[in-house]
Amino acid sequence: MAESRPMLRMAGPPAELHRHLLVANARPLGWISDTVARVVEGPTPRWWWLAFLPSFSLLLLLVGVVTYLVSTGVGVWGVDRPVMWGWAIVNFVWWIGIGHAGTLISAILFLLRQRWRTSINRAAEAMTIFAVMCAGLFPVIHIGRVWYGWWLLPLPNSNSIWPQFRSPLMWDVFAVSTYFTVSVLFWYVGLIPDLAIIRNRARNRLRQFVYGLLALGWTGSNRHWSNYEKAYLILAGLATPLVLSVHSTVSLDFSVAQLPGWHTTIFPPYFVAGAIYSGFGMVLTLILPLRKLLRLEELITMRHIDVMCKVTLVTGSIVGYAYAMEYFIAWYSGNPYERWTFWHRLFGTYWYGGWAMLLFNVLTPQVFWFKRARQNLILVFVVAILVNVGMWFERFMIVVGSLYQDFVPSSWGFYRPTWVDICTYLGTFGLFLTCFLLFVRFLPLIAASEDKGVTPQADPHHPLGGAAAKRPLGNPVPSAEDKETNAPSVANTTAQPFALLAEFETTAEILAAAQTVRQAGVKRWDVFTPFPVHGLDKAMGLRNSRVGWFAFIGGATGYASGMLMVWYMNAFDYPLVVGGKPMFSPFYPFVPCFELTILLGAFGAAFGMLFLNRLPRLYHPLLKHRRFAQVTHDKFYLAIEGGDPDWPLSKARSLLEQARSNTIEFVEA
Repeated sequence: MAESRPMLRMAGPPAELHRHLLVANARPLGWISDTVARVVEGPTPRWWWLAFLPSFSLLLLLVGVVTYLVSTGVGVWGVDRPVMWGWAIVNFVWWIGIGHAGTLISAILFLLRQRWRTSINRAAEAMTIFAVMCAGLFPVIHIGRVWYGWWLLPLPNSNSIWPQFRSPLMWDVFAVSTYFTVSVLFWYVGLIPDLAIIRNRARNRLRQFVYGLLALGWTGSNRHWSNYEKAYLILAGLATPLVLSVHSTVSLDFSVAQLPGWHTTIFPPYFVAGAIYSGFGMVLTLILPLRKLLRLEELITMRHIDVMCKVTLVTGSIVGYAYAMEYFIAWYSGNPYERWTFWHRLFGTYWYGGWAMLLFNVLTPQVFWFKRARQNLILVFVVAILVNVGMWFERFMIVVGSLYQDFVPSSWGFYRPTWVDICTYLGTFGLFLTCFLLFVRFLPLIAASEDKGVTPQADPHHPLGGAAAKRPLGNPVPSAEDKETNAPSVANTTAQPFALLAEFETTAEILAAAQTVRQAGVKRWDVFTPFPVHGLDKAMGLRNSRVGWFAFIGGATGYASGMLMVWYMNAFDYPLVVGGKPMFSPFYPFVPCFELTILLGAFGAAFGMLFLNRLPRLYHPLLKHRRFAQVTHDKFYLAIEGGDPDWPLSKARSLLEQARSNTIEFVEA
């Protein structure tokens, strides 16, 4: 008798490599809608008022201080020779940096197919918009005569003087305004499907009207999803170089100056890494309390926090490397002014700022090397706050630490902020938090449609998505006679028919039904889903979306018009010799032309998507059907429209019965 050999057992992957679900506990699709909508639909919690009232008070303080500042003049700030850039520019750069994480999470991580972004991207995008609003306030006030601020725009003025596009300050105007506009557009496009969720759940006329207007008539049609995904992909592709260019352009405000501490080529990547670093710090600062207060632990899981901590660690290490290179280059250059500047950052008048930025930006995030630290939410919250404190001191040392001691001792000075500086800065927190709290209260904080798309139920090849599932014997497919109780017969109704609507439970079922209807040769039909079901375009026989052409035409128009604008303004209508350089060159207008390319390309993608989807649409027969409201919740629908001579609705009913739908109902026009 042959000896039995011991069976070999394959060891599973270690626990560290186990992929946790992005929505914990395998929650159903409808639960995600309920959880996200609960914040918008429920009564206003007490904590919201406790946060909103102080924030709104700070906003009123900002309005009062800015009114006083504009009516009196910027002399009430602490700026004076040699420090003519004080807290205003420090706070501008700081707020702009905070606004970078939103686009990074939404755009770059989307292109990299990082699915963990779905629960935090909406809040990060909103944070970006409100942070840029706060940042843009400071340069406008810094002009002094704010009523002349429109002279920065390429518009004719009373003196017939055009903007000088050789100046990095003009590049800032185009970069920041483009970033704000594209961020708003990107944020709103992502909101449309979730606004439809709130619209379909609304119980009073006012909410139905407001959210219905904002949702633009979104129905969840797969034809809509096809154009929507293409537009979102293009917007992400355009926003990615934009987010890298904005802080690079801001850094050029400093690095083109012949000033020790500023004149360095490392500034663009250094500023971008620091911006992403501070942005993630602010995202963690906002997300951690909201996760607890709104009971979102199953949507914003520990995996999300763990990954954000790792990104913070990486970007903090890059910032630390940049600090080391700055000091090394100052020493290696042999320039006494450079050495003096960097020595005095640590041992000069503002020594506390230099040591604070090293401690908070380089050493503090190193605790995230340890998993236990990344799992300690209180520690993560404290580190996130310290990161932003450290980044503020970094900007302070770059601006003030490089200006307060000029080349000769007779030009040295000391900068201290006044009460107006301090109140203006605190007031921007009021603007930021007021806008963010209103967003949390009245708009979906989490992208529910995207969160549904990363669940196992979204995969038609997964058992939870209906793969290889058989309808239980106790739930047979209703016959045509049984369905008479659910919907009137087309022959017996006096209303004008619009379509037959079939309901399905899973992605696998709707895919199979779409293939059945297409193979039957039906021409007037569509599929409606709560999120884009991949593979459905092929099942329906849809061709590739044409949204890309709209974006291409917009981008090409933006670049060409930018070049033409700069040539006309700086070389033809108002020629100005600068340093003996040519009147026009295709190189110095590149920044404004690049920004216009991104801006008009983004508008082309967004408006092209709306045009191809025939949106906005204020009325659609399906939207008044009571069961169809579940399309944004957890149900899938296939509609065969009337008017096809080869497929009258009476014949289409039998086809839908073969597709094994749950219910088949008649929809009036």
